[in-house]
Amino acid sequence: MGINFHSPQNKYTYANRKVNQMWMDTIARMIPMNQIKNALDIGCGGGNYSIALSEVGVDSIIGVDYSEVMLEGAKENCRDYQNISFHHGNAYDTGLESDHYDLVLERAVIHHLDNLSKAFGEAYRLLKSEGYYVIQDRTPEDCMLKGSQNHIRGYFFEKFPKLIKTEVSRRYESHIVIDLLKEAGFQEIQEVKLWEPRRTYNQKEDLLEDLRKRIGRSILHELNDTELEELVQYIDESVETEENIIEKDRWTIWVAKK
Repeated sequence: MGINFHSPQNKYTYANRKVNQMWMDTIARMIPMNQIKNALDIGCGGGNYSIALSEVGVDSIIGVDYSEVMLEGAKENCRDYQNISFHHGNAYDTGLESDHYDLVLERAVIHHLDNLSKAFGEAYRLLKSEGYYVIQDRTPEDCMLKGSQNHIRGYFFEKFPKLIKTEVSRRYESHIVIDLLKEAGFQEIQEVKLWEPRRTYNQKEDLLEDLRKRIGRSILHELNDTELEELVQYIDESVETEENIIEKDRWTIWVAKK
């Protein structure tokens, strides 16, 4: 079935989640943030990471998304941040100025793209000389880790193995990402693995309700309502902790320099 990013009912599915400090600290270790004055957040969704960039000191951020519905939600989410603006465009063709930005971020974007070379070429065009390109996504290896009290996502594939093919087929191996970055002209490529805290739930029922709403999890749109409820019951039985559940996802982050 897949998520419809243009549907008003999904307007807030990626908005209003506070980015964990661990993400900001990781980026700051990989990039000299004191040199970053302006940035693009391509595929910004609800604008959560645009806010994170603002909070680590970036003066000006433009969030770019191909869904006008998502941009509406992002504008509401970021209304208190005067240094964040938004632009309708996509990873292949933003329509923005060349050689202008210190940083381009694409978080959880490349698994939606079938032409990485074109997207990487657009990022290269946008960046100033010695600007930084940050890509964050899951590799197939990241996706197939077992479920646990913290890694809730792993249970999705244990309960419904049919999701594995969908998930793995849209993920890129790290060596492919690195090779295509080099072909696009990028240098000094770094790679790190990050167990990023996604959210802390005071009660397990809060987690289960989040799953029922498919909040921020596009893979759950591959399940019908009956299957989704079966998954919720499975996770309820699998997660023994009833309070203070810290959900984490394993990601790969690549940082490259123009």
